[in-house]
Amino acid sequence: MNHSERFVFIAEWYDPNASLFRRYELLFYPGDGSVEMHDVKNHRTFLKRTKYDDLHLEDLFIGNKVNIFSRQLVLIDYGDQYTARQLGSRKEKTLALIKPDAISKAGEIIEMINKAGFTITKLKMMMLSRKEATDFHVDHQSRPFLNELIQFITSGPIIAMEILRDDAICEWKRLLGPANSGVARTDAPGSVRALFGTDGIRNAAHGPDSFACAAREMELFFPSSGVCGPANTAKFTDCTCCIIKPHAISEGLLGKILMAIRDAGFEISAMQMFNMDRVNVEEFYEVYKGVVSEYNEMVTEMYSGPCVAIEIQQNNPTKTFREFCGPADPEIARHLRPETLRAIFGKTKIQNAVHCTDLPEDGLLEVR
Repeated sequence: MNHSERFVFIAEWYDPNASLFRRYELLFYPGDGSVEMHDVKNHRTFLKRTKYDDLHLEDLFIGNKVNIFSRQLVLIDYGDQYTARQLGSRKEKTLALIKPDAISKAGEIIEMINKAGFTITKLKMMMLSRKEATDFHVDHQSRPFLNELIQFITSGPIIAMEILRDDAICEWKRLLGPANSGVARTDAPGSVRALFGTDGIRNAAHGPDSFACAAREMELFFPSSGVCGPANTAKFTDCTCCIIKPHAISEGLLGKILMAIRDAGFEISAMQMFNMDRVNVEEFYEVYKGVVSEYNEMVTEMYSGPCVAIEIQQNNPTKTFREFCGPADPEIARHLRPETLRAIFGKTKIQNAVHCTDLPEDGLLEVR
């Protein structure tokens, strides 16, 4: 390995105290995994070259958010020609849509997406209106089965995701398999549609065919203009809130956790991925401030990357969701309640896979 090799990016950090974006040149040395930062505006070294284990080469692409010593930086450009040539990869984003017929298998499908090397960058469970469904199926406007398509896609919740990897559009189509689930079972038996689809319309999931198509559809589900897009499915009744923490998302555990929640008999009524900033997290964890000694680390973990918030219906009065999460410390959980979420997926008291509502009366509050 070439020890002098380095990659340079221009990164932006939002400074909450000054309420402005600061720009840095971020240098990464793959030889020893060290980083260095320079302030672009006043040409000063901001961080001397330091070994930093939490940053990896695969995290370095334009548009990604990376955490360096608990500062969240957005990579906005390549810093030099060499980096652009070496890393200007074929990373693409595409839309992955889980249709109403396969919502109960969302965990399995997300697990397949993660296993195939995709990163999920956005996710939202939503309900489409007739108009949104018509906009979505604009290419099928003249087809005889248009009405059936629209009826089906609006018949229940869907999960829309933005997923990322090299050649994402083509690779996701390949993972999906042929549009007709019957054909898929013959031609691509391991594909999503072969495993979870029924026929040509109820075929479990969708992916756009081209770059233009992907851009149009992502704009529909995740508008860049600050408009909300299709409504989420939150019911705000008899519910509790669960947040899958950033470390569990980055370890690719989302699918497995969703399967475990479903298999324990809980219903997921809403779900959304988002990035919290420090201020939001401090507000969210306010009840723990001065109460638990790990408060600061809890806060840092929660804004270290995307997390997924889930609304869970407490339709099973005998076993509450909080009990299913288990003790906050995974070590204790593994001894006392080995079948709980934290026992199975947690690592430490801070990285314990999930946050769940502690007080019944906060359930509604946190879901909102």
